[in-house]
Amino acid sequence: MEEPRTEEEVLAGKHSVLEALRAGRTLNKIWVAETAQKHLTAPIVAEARKAGIVIQYVDKRKLDQLAPGVQHQGVVAQVAPFAYAEVEDILAAAEAKGEPPFLILLDEIEDPHNLGSILRTADCTGVHGVIVPKRRSAQITATVSKTSAGAVEYVPVARVTNLGQTIDRLKERGIWVVGTDVDTDQNLYDSDIFSGPVAVVIGNENKGMGRLIREKCDVLLKLPMAGRINSLNASVAAGVVMYEVLRRRHRQE
Repeated sequence: MEEPRTEEEVLAGKHSVLEALRAGRTLNKIWVAETAQKHLTAPIVAEARKAGIVIQYVDKRKLDQLAPGVQHQGVVAQVAPFAYAEVEDILAAAEAKGEPPFLILLDEIEDPHNLGSILRTADCTGVHGVIVPKRRSAQITATVSKTSAGAVEYVPVARVTNLGQTIDRLKERGIWVVGTDVDTDQNLYDSDIFSGPVAVVIGNENKGMGRLIREKCDVLLKLPMAGRINSLNASVAAGVVMYEVLRRRHRQE
């Protein structure tokens, strides 16, 4: 069998591999370090054997080569390329649940660790899907999967060619588009739109939202700041907003 050629074909870490197995994702092969702790790898080995997936025990250095720079915890899997969703599928899934759509739009988030963290929180807060642009944006890689603790298997991610046009289509469907921006007057906690259909835009780690995307937002909200540093890490800011949406929606129930 050929070795994985790109990071997109590799999953690394106990949670990433186990959740991929449980979600029924196509895994071609699993490598386990000979020195890995048995109590950590036993659930993975059991699931893999039930699914008839080949398991190979190798030297840890082999895993370091397969997943360079990723904390693999002694487990690496070769997988089919990540299957991105369509925006329409995400909206249909929300409708099937009888819930108003709750989407996260990422305007050129570049750090795969930020993307992974956002996906992890998205899974916890009931986000129906995450939308990323195809260019100038982090894509789904082994690092993203590891950081998401396996949430990438459960939160649909759609890639779009033009985020601005996607926003226009969402607005035509009655979805409110909310941008996060430090240079605005309206406070996150004062807004009352989160109980309905909403798409929250999170901007680039350094530049924030692009001008065109900012202009397309129906409303701009800022996170209240009590300290001396006037900004939050992108994934932390996204998490604050996601949990505020979840809180509002629980209050409506």
